[in-house]
Amino acid sequence: MIRVSPRARRHEDRAGDPLDGLVNLFDLGIVLSVAFLLAALSSLDLETALTDGVPAPPADTITVPDDAQVDDVPPEGEQVIGQGEEVGTVYRLDDGRLVYVVPSPGSSPSP
Repeated sequence: MIRVSPRARRHEDRAGDPLDGLVNLFDLGIVLSVAFLLAALSSLDLETALTDGVPAPPADTITVPDDAQVDDVPPEGEQVIGQGEEVGTVYRLDDGRLVYVVPSPGSSPSP
């Protein structure tokens, strides 16, 4: 029989669990895989594919031709006096937006 001295019995195993190192390697693998994924996606230059290189105009803007004349609308509550002719119709949508519809040249004005 092998004798173990009392001095050898009182020391615990200081090496720890050998599988503890694998936990750190798993975390490192996740970080590296995310880094490689981001590097691959950034090299594809997807920003121009999503936006077509032209930023969309804001929803509250109106685009008019360069040669069109644009007049200011009087402030709310101010009365405007004068005579004129109907040039189109304005509709208020359910979400509060206003839509201006210009009649086609061959159609008669609405009453």
